[in-house]
Amino acid sequence: MKTTELLRPLNRVTDLIDEKEKGSSVTCTPAFEILPVEFLHQKNPFKAYIFLCRFNGEIDGELYSFRKCYARGCPNNLCSHVSQAVLIANRYLQRDYHRLTEAGIQVDENLFTLEDMIVKFDGYQKEHESTLDLEDYIQMSRDGNKVTMKINLEYVPAVEYFANHKSSQTFLTADLTAIAEEKEQTFQRCLSCYETNKEEEEKTIKDEVANARLKELYHVFAGASVKYESIFFQ
Repeated sequence: MKTTELLRPLNRVTDLIDEKEKGSSVTCTPAFEILPVEFLHQKNPFKAYIFLCRFNGEIDGELYSFRKCYARGCPNNLCSHVSQAVLIANRYLQRDYHRLTEAGIQVDENLFTLEDMIVKFDGYQKEHESTLDLEDYIQMSRDGNKVTMKINLEYVPAVEYFANHKSSQTFLTADLTAIAEEKEQTFQRCLSCYETNKEEEEKTIKDEVANARLKELYHVFAGASVKYESIFFQ
């Protein structure tokens, strides 16, 4: 059967699982993209790299393609360092692989590698200090410790640089500040993005995608007794 472009929109791994559960034939091939990006945060520009996975495949013979941001790495202290970011990206990626395989969708479980990241960062020096990640704080709360999560949402303008062109993007990001046992640590999560010059067409649906991911995160917080106040993009 000749493949055609999928008419119904797909923007999340959850959408693939939903289609599989409806009885559709679903294939999935992940491909990695590591892009240099110039962000503008509170009028302060900084450079970073975003770790993206593009999910490609077919649903009942119709083509689909969407991408998901798994981490952001910086050569400074404005976001997770490269050595931390690659671990964060792989942890969330493995979770999605598990969800896909549990739903009966076969997928090659490739991961981001630290070597790929190193060549992207000038003057990279490997960090050895052990740090907690978001899941560690969630587990601390499950274990009976008091954990509070402060949440800040922001639309962050950025420019992605490709081999022969650049693209203005707007990222929907969440700053999650975990407070527990006299420790405080902030984690950045990229929840969605859209081309800035297509804001009228894409903003509403990307808000919905980001909010759906926030709901999943809040569900985890609630289940682990993490104290938080839920907020959403509007």
